[in-house]
Amino acid sequence: MKLSSKALYGVQALFDLAFHANGTGQIKEICERQAIPPRFLEQVFQDLRRAGLVTSKRGPRGGYQLARAPKDIRLGDITRALEGPVRVLPAARDAALAGTSGYRVAEETLNAVSLSVEERLDAVTIADMCAKAEALGITRRSPPAYVYAI
Repeated sequence: MKLSSKALYGVQALFDLAFHANGTGQIKEICERQAIPPRFLEQVFQDLRRAGLVTSKRGPRGGYQLARAPKDIRLGDITRALEGPVRVLPAARDAALAGTSGYRVAEETLNAVSLSVEERLDAVTIADMCAKAEALGITRRSPPAYVYAI
């Protein structure tokens, strides 16, 4: 089992907002730092906005902002917003398959695995990822230097 590109980009983008942008950032900057295609990230952010994980602001100083503190955004929230619930076993293709004892046992077992995966995703927050980045020695982006000329 692996995350889709959409879910991975969503996790990367929210990490980037929290770690590099102090909770607020623009698509262009996030795409440059995280090597994500801008058009794809725009779609990801729309889904994250609908799920209440980010807010958006239009205009020259606009961009996206975390809707909650990084400690309150779980990886499970992000993956469910972008992919729906974790499901290890696909639905049966036909009624004959769904009625077999092997399928029923596999479904019961893999549903428990799905719940375990969701619990693990819910145990990790964006704040945890930021702490991990610091422990790995990843440096934060420097705040922009403002130059005023009169």
